Amino acid sequence: MYQRKLEKDIRCPLEYGLEIFGGKWNSRIICVLAAKKILRYSELRKEMGNITDMVLASALKGLIMNGIVLRKSYDEIPPRVEYSLSEKGSSVVPILQSICQWSGAFYKEDQENMMVHCQRCDYR
Repeated sequence: MYQRKLEKDIRCPLEYGLEIFGGKWNSRIICVLAAKKILRYSELRKEMGNITDMVLASALKGLIMNGIVLRKSYDEIPPRVEYSLSEKGSSVVPILQSICQWSGAFYKEDQENMMVHCQRCDYR
């Protein structure tokens, strides 16, 4: 597993926030879980579209470590694992919607490639 050679140098709360939900996939995972509430891994991957298993697993691990996503595993055969937003994760959704509202004024949308969940933002 990859290990950083240097500690992250986060000097302000904005950098911390962008580290947690600023990546390409983290914000999408948060938005999908906000819309769907609880998803199994395969359902989440299907909703995400063109994400690889390795990238999704890595992003989920980071979001779980930061307390944004909850992972609940059931002691069943076959094993079942469900992902949902934590209270901390749910508190990020209005922030992402505000960013969406701001960027909606400047971003030209590609209707053909828009994620279904992005249509739920009220920036129009």
